Amino acid sequence: MKTGFVDLHIHSNRSSDGDFPPADLVRMAAEAGFAAIAIADHDTVAAYPEALDAGQKEGVEVIPNMEVTTMYEDREFHVQMPFLDWTSERVARIVTRVAESRWAEARQRVANLRSLGVGIAWEEVEAASSGLAPLGVTIARLLLDKPESKRDPSLAKYYDAEGRPLAPAFFYRDFFVDGAPAYVPKRHIPLLEVIAEAALVGAVAVLSHPGAYFQNTTSRDLVRLKNAGLAGLEVFTPYHEDEQTRFYAEEARRLDLVPTAGSDFHGRVKPHVAFGSVKDGRYEMVEALRERRPSR
Repeated sequence: MKTGFVDLHIHSNRSSDGDFPPADLVRMAAEAGFAAIAIADHDTVAAYPEALDAGQKEGVEVIPNMEVTTMYEDREFHVQMPFLDWTSERVARIVTRVAESRWAEARQRVANLRSLGVGIAWEEVEAASSGLAPLGVTIARLLLDKPESKRDPSLAKYYDAEGRPLAPAFFYRDFFVDGAPAYVPKRHIPLLEVIAEAALVGAVAVLSHPGAYFQNTTSRDLVRLKNAGLAGLEVFTPYHEDEQTRFYAEEARRLDLVPTAGSDFHGRVKPHVAFGSVKDGRYEMVEALRERRPSR
């Protein structure tokens, strides 16, 4: 049986908040000794086929994946679709549908910021997005990279020694979360619908970082999602404290969900997450997920 480390949740620059091209990530994985990785970009499969071609060259198994932004009981949930048929029309429809809601959300976020007197225009956000719907942290990074923003006293805290490394994430927390002044209500595709779609595109549904503050996934949630077709649960992630890791590992065991590991590596947006920093992933996870593919 094949063995080795795996990371099933990595973002490339095909996500609007990632920094590295797919081929570079595969090369980095080879250098770090990973047996397999999955590039799970936000709401897009644009990393493929480049990532697959690089995997062939570097000797790293690349598992097609996508992290879809969904809604469940008024909360934003992220769900992965490892092994999906990235060329299918069903996947294309999901990508289009989420992109439309993402673009509308981004426009309203910028409008809200402008109403608060924050110096950013939609035209500059759109121009810098390279055709990708800009996420909240992407808007924050663009704003904070502007020279004039550094002279704005209201933004000073994002440039001090403590705030600078995680400044886009701090700005997101201060302005875009529920209850913050530039918050935009979510209108994304329902989670249960995406779980059902996963089975139709050869994928298995895996819930990302269940303990993330915006998801706060409960035992009750997991029971319902399992009954709807959820197959895996990302247990090992930088989002989780040790207690959360133990809790979700036990939930995965109790509900017969495949426990997975993912760094959620992005690059500059998450400087505290180094490439290859999550070493809890084992190739057995890949095999267990493969066993649950509907195509079998």
